[in-house]
Amino acid sequence: MATRPETAKKILLYWMDASVALMAVLLSMQIIASVNERRISVPHAVAAGTCLLASLAFGLLVLRDAFDDRPRPVAKLAAGGLFAAGALALIPPSTTDGSWGMAGIIWLSFLALYLPLRATACVGAALVALTTVHLSAVTAQPWPVVLITMTLSAVLLPATMKLWRWLWWTIREAYDGREAKATLAVSHERLRFARDLHDLLGHSLSVITLKSELAAKLATIDEGKAAAEMAEVRRLAAESLAEVQVAVDGYRLLDLDTELAGVRVALEAAGARCVIEARADDLSPAARTLLAWAVREGATNVLKHSTATRCAIVIDGGVLEMRNDGVPATGGMDGAGSGLRGLAERMAAAGGSFSAAPTPAGEFLLRAAVPA
Repeated sequence: MATRPETAKKILLYWMDASVALMAVLLSMQIIASVNERRISVPHAVAAGTCLLASLAFGLLVLRDAFDDRPRPVAKLAAGGLFAAGALALIPPSTTDGSWGMAGIIWLSFLALYLPLRATACVGAALVALTTVHLSAVTAQPWPVVLITMTLSAVLLPATMKLWRWLWWTIREAYDGREAKATLAVSHERLRFARDLHDLLGHSLSVITLKSELAAKLATIDEGKAAAEMAEVRRLAAESLAEVQVAVDGYRLLDLDTELAGVRVALEAAGARCVIEARADDLSPAARTLLAWAVREGATNVLKHSTATRCAIVIDGGVLEMRNDGVPATGGMDGAGSGLRGLAERMAAAGGSFSAAPTPAGEFLLRAAVPA
């Protein structure tokens, strides 16, 4: 599932690429029309087109730097600005609208990703003023019309660019937050278990240490008392061992209903729709615990080794079937991870059966059967 934020980033970048490419096509069509109408020469058209495309290409490179939190790409921004100025200077004469001035506004939208709002407003105002004067002189359009068009573009395009990047940062931070939450939960559980073991064993081991030292001192003085102390040490050690076994057994005991609910939340949080059909009320506690382990390990396998968008969990008659899509083309989920191997060993030791492999339909099927 780690690929999901990168997929969102690619979608946003492709959308922006398509928007910039569409603008490049429209402006290039103006150049071609000017050539066909013999308003400009072919070399003039080639120079204008080259400056336009180079400015947009540098802008797209800047955009990728902005998404990846890289250092400010001053050289790319400067090169894009120079080519944008060149494109504006080579505006085809008698152009019927002011859309050619968008070359400078697009460069401003890339620049806005790195400048504070006040600096962006100052640069935008200067760019709008210069572009309005230049377009009005070259295209013979009324300057109020050009000014309104350029001003609206200078506000909307940078705002849209910032919105797209903010959306990507929000998606990335949400995913990072979910990962951090999961890691923190694991850390808290480890600390809890360590604290429980310390509470169980700290006192007992301290007493055992003291009584062992006393027995060693008594061994040469009073063998009877030394033997009694060692018997007490053995009793304390047996009690401590029993307490640890109880603690570990409680730690290992899983509730099937709780695991199913937790798995649904985890999968849906990762973007996979989860459908559960469970009929396990007539199963023994041991069988339910085995199936709970299978559900947990199966969900872990889905999250770590697939890009699933749906997962179906069916439990009927002591048989669990867990299906998901998003299987890697290489079949990389087949036997993925040590968790499934450990689950297979656990099932075999309990007298059940276990299998996990891709299906011909392109899904991954985990099947576990517990003894009746």
